[in-house]
Amino acid sequence: MIKNQAIPKTVDEVADICEQIINEVEKAIIGKREILQKILAAILSSNGHILLEDYPGLAKTLIANSIASVLGLDFKRIQFTPDLLPGDISGGYIFDNRKNEFVLRKGPLFTNILLADEINRASPKTQSALLEAMQEGQVSLEGEILKLPDPFIVIATQNPIEYEGTFPLPEAQLDRFIMRLSVGYPSIEDEQEILARRSNRKQDAVRMSQVIDPTVFLAMRGVIENVFVDPDIQRYIVQLVEKSRNHPNVELGASPRGSLALLKLARSWAAIHRRDFVLPDDVKLLTPHALGHRIILDPGLWGSKTAEKKVINEVIQSVPVPVTVQKNG
Repeated sequence: MIKNQAIPKTVDEVADICEQIINEVEKAIIGKREILQKILAAILSSNGHILLEDYPGLAKTLIANSIASVLGLDFKRIQFTPDLLPGDISGGYIFDNRKNEFVLRKGPLFTNILLADEINRASPKTQSALLEAMQEGQVSLEGEILKLPDPFIVIATQNPIEYEGTFPLPEAQLDRFIMRLSVGYPSIEDEQEILARRSNRKQDAVRMSQVIDPTVFLAMRGVIENVFVDPDIQRYIVQLVEKSRNHPNVELGASPRGSLALLKLARSWAAIHRRDFVLPDDVKLLTPHALGHRIILDPGLWGSKTAEKKVINEVIQSVPVPVTVQKNG
């Protein structure tokens, strides 16, 4: 960890730290810099929960663990299974014979970054236990409200090709994820680099250094809250979301939470790229990740693997891009 690191107060200082974070994580994750930047943009946003939807073996778990280590945040992992109960993740009160009283045994929800692995394998009852935690940052146990650590971020994974023994996430829970991402396969060159690095270090584990601590992380979030979003950009965001509701192939469009997600992600993305103002291109780049999982397509298109991407592209193309953007002040 960087000792005596100053609390960041400007966007440039936040960008410097983000660069250090990405460089450190890239010791383990090769050839996925833009994906790592998008994940970092989500994590730096309030309620920045992420859904990673991709095939097994593409480093989803490694990404979550690596980022938590570099950020100096507490990390826990839950393997979701059909027999997992809500109490297994939230914890509960147990009787302590030595103290002759009930004591709280906290579950893995009480952490900074929670990896919910294969989240769609758990029953809806267990999935619903995450809703309050993801939205409110708290857990209700025995009529008592317990606050979760700040920050609290869920990184959930699911396999898009295995449906047997799974429970699709309800729309209300999907809406809690600020973005959905796919990691994708590495290029031939990147995969060869993965093999070369593994051969050189002679072990599976990759040693990474902690770059910041939770205090600095929360300060970075505070700086990002001051990134300027021109009213024309705000209107552009709202128009994109509104178009998603009126598209002929969409049964149900994105809610205002989708607009807020785009706003927060665009601010973080701008800060990562050393800007204290948002550009229309920031919004366009992030729209598929912020809105794709928030729309429900016409039932006739549910079996199509490309319909969602096509609809989102048509939404983006149908909304005029603001021509001029001026920095605040």
